Amino acid sequence: MKKAIVVGGGVSGLAAAYLLREKARAKGMELEVQLLEKEERLGGKIWSIKADGYLCEWGPNGFLDNKPQTLELCKRLGADRQLLRSNDNARKRFIYSGGMLHQLPENGPSFLKSKLISWPGKLRLAMEPFASKAPMEVDETLAAFGRRRLGEEALRKLIAPMVSGIFAGDPETMSLKSCFPRIAELEAEYGSLIMAMIKMAKQKKKEKAAGKAVASAAGPGGVLTSFRDGIQTLTDILATALGSDAISSGQEVVRVSKATSSPYRVTTANGDLEADVVILATPAHAGSRMVQELDPYIAHVLGDIPYSSMTVVCFGYERRRIAHDLNGFGYLIPKEEKMNTLGTLWDSSIFESRAPQGRVLLRSMLGGACFPGYIKLSDMDITDRVRADLKTIMGIKDEPSFVRIFRHEQAIPQYTVGHGHRVEMLEEKLRQYPGLFLTGNSYRGIGLNDCVAAANRSADAAIRHLMR
Repeated sequence: MKKAIVVGGGVSGLAAAYLLREKARAKGMELEVQLLEKEERLGGKIWSIKADGYLCEWGPNGFLDNKPQTLELCKRLGADRQLLRSNDNARKRFIYSGGMLHQLPENGPSFLKSKLISWPGKLRLAMEPFASKAPMEVDETLAAFGRRRLGEEALRKLIAPMVSGIFAGDPETMSLKSCFPRIAELEAEYGSLIMAMIKMAKQKKKEKAAGKAVASAAGPGGVLTSFRDGIQTLTDILATALGSDAISSGQEVVRVSKATSSPYRVTTANGDLEADVVILATPAHAGSRMVQELDPYIAHVLGDIPYSSMTVVCFGYERRRIAHDLNGFGYLIPKEEKMNTLGTLWDSSIFESRAPQGRVLLRSMLGGACFPGYIKLSDMDITDRVRADLKTIMGIKDEPSFVRIFRHEQAIPQYTVGHGHRVEMLEEKLRQYPGLFLTGNSYRGIGLNDCVAAANRSADAAIRHLMR
C-alpha cells in the first residue's frame, strides 16, 4: 500500500489530507494518509475561542462565498447546512480619516458626496482611465500602482488601509501581481480600472435581478461566511472526517530527507516514517527548516518569504454603554492618522451569537508590517492603546468588561516584490523531487478559499504522481 504524509494540521493540511484520501478512494487506489501536527491542538491559526458567552476568533473569522472552493468542501463534508452568512451590516465598511468615520462609497453618487477623498483627490481618481500602464514584466508595488493609477490621496486613504486590513502589510513593499492578481489582469485587459468596474457593475446588476446575493461595491465580492460556532467548525469537521487513526498530533517534524526503501523519510522527535508522497502544509519558515538537508536552495527560498506580526484584541461591552452606531463591518485606519490600531471589526454586528444578549464584541488589530515592534508590548500597554483609539474614534469611555489578547509573531506571509518569481523558482526546483509538494497560504493567496484551493491542487498533483 502506498503512503502519503501531510505535515501541518491547519486548514491547509487538514483539507489536503482529507481531499487526497477521498480522491484516492474515487480512483480505487489503496492509499494510507497520515497527518502530522506538532501542536496538540489542530486547526493552526483557525481557533474559535468561547469565553463568558463571547466567541472570539483567534485568526480569520470566515471566508467569502463568491469562490467555490470552500463551499464545495463544506458540501462534500456535509457541513453546508451549518453555514452562517454575515448580516447585512457587514456590507457597510468605514475608514477613519480626519477625525471621523467615513462609509466607503457604494456607487458613483455616494462617492461624489463622500468627504473621505477631497475634491482634488476625486478629480485625480477621475483621470484614472488616462493613466499610463505599467510594463507587463514589471513586478510593481501596490504603492507604485496606487500612485500611478489613482493618486497619492487614494493610496493613503483607500489602498494602504486595505492592505493593512487584509495582509497586515506595507503597500510600499507588497507586490500587486501577487497580492491582487485580478486587479493586474483587469488593467491589462481593459486598460482602466474604472472601465472594468463599470462592466462588472452591470454584471452585478444582472445577478441581483436574478436573486443572487452580492456584496456592496465598497467591500470584496461575495458574502462573508462562517458557522454559528465559529470558523473552527470547519477544521473540527475535517479532523473528524479524517479520523483519529489518520492524525498524529504532538508530532514535530524535524526534517524531510531521501529514504532507501521509499522515496522520502520524515523524521519526527519520536522516530522516522517513510512515505511515497509528502505534502508540506506548513508556514514557509517551518518548511524551510524541514528541507534544509534535502535541498538548501529550496530551504533558502522558503526562508526568504517574510511574515508580519499581529496582535488581535477582543473587547466586550454592554451595548447600552456604547452610544455609537454599530451598524456595519467596522473600520480601518490610514497610517497618517497616527493611531495605535490598524482597525476594529464590530464582530457581533457581522455574525450573530458572537456576544451575550445585550452585549457587543469589538475586535481590534495592532502591529503588522508597518508597526513590527507592537508585538512586544505588554498586555496593559496594548489594552490602554486600544482603549485610547476606541475613545477617540467611537467615543467609548468605559472599560471593557471582557478582554482577550492574542499574539501572532508570524501571522501573515508577505507577498513582497519578487514573490511571484520565488514561487516559480520553488515550483521549478520541486520537479527534481517527485512526490514532494508545498501547500498553504505562503504561496498563491492568504485567504481561506485560497488555502482550500491550494490543498485541492496538491491533492490532485499527488494522485497524478502516484498513478504514474
